[in-house]
Amino acid sequence: MENTILNTDFNFPGQTKVYHGKVREVYTINKELLVMIVSDRISAFDVVMPKGIPYKGQVLNQIAAKFLDATTDIVPNWKIATPDPMVTIGKYCEPFKVEMVIRGYLSGHAWREYRSGKRVICGVEMPDGMKENDKFPSPILTPTTKADVGHDEDISREEILAQGLVSEQDYLLLEKYTREIFQRGTDIAADMGLILVDTKYEFGKDKDGNITLIDEIHTPDSSRYFYMDGYAERQDSDQPQKQLSKEFVRQWLISNGFQGKDGQQIPVMDVPFIDSVSERYIELYEHITGDKFIKADATNVLNRVESNILDYLS
Repeated sequence: MENTILNTDFNFPGQTKVYHGKVREVYTINKELLVMIVSDRISAFDVVMPKGIPYKGQVLNQIAAKFLDATTDIVPNWKIATPDPMVTIGKYCEPFKVEMVIRGYLSGHAWREYRSGKRVICGVEMPDGMKENDKFPSPILTPTTKADVGHDEDISREEILAQGLVSEQDYLLLEKYTREIFQRGTDIAADMGLILVDTKYEFGKDKDGNITLIDEIHTPDSSRYFYMDGYAERQDSDQPQKQLSKEFVRQWLISNGFQGKDGQQIPVMDVPFIDSVSERYIELYEHITGDKFIKADATNVLNRVESNILDYLS
């Protein structure tokens, strides 16, 4: 897959730091700017798969840019420019050590907890008698700790405040922003015939101390979408929901004996499967944005990305 970016090793003028995340490479420029390159890596169960997904980075970056622009009236965000389809440049922020997860439906991790018999997640009670993919009476907030390595852990509001991870004043704002951005995303998704099932947001503070929305939002890596058409019928007949998210990759891994546990071998992702994952990402892009996805020239993608960043920084 020569047209994918798995790793970068750039050295930009004024560069003071580089962070290699599960999917993103973030270069700090003079502690003022962040250059975020969204790679084509894919992770599941907090494990990065050995092969990249063509155009995945472009899909994620462009969806996130669109939704960041669509929510600036709710909360300021870090984005300044997108000089390349796989790159966002923004202002440096100090991130909070929690991720704000919000769920409108009983799916994914919440369902797995519920199925095991739990009725409280992150200090929030879930009603009895629900089945997978049922809608909650109202969206629930289930924050997680933000782990540099390993798994993020569920945490309640009370634990966040008790541990001093976020001040009470800031946390109330994070909850407010999370609910408002989720409602905006829900409304936009509905216009496109989709249901925004659950998602996560990350926030930080800029140099002036303002709470700022950072990273990506409403992408298939951070969110789960169902098709609205046929949702009720599928629920009534106990059929799986048709969804656009990374969950199908997790399910494929589970069916092939991998859940990120010690001693488990990552199954081989062959070319047909990789292509199918790429197609699913492009499908979500077109459904959620309403725009036709235009594949960027990936003949020499590393050179293209570096050149576009250097042009912007100069």
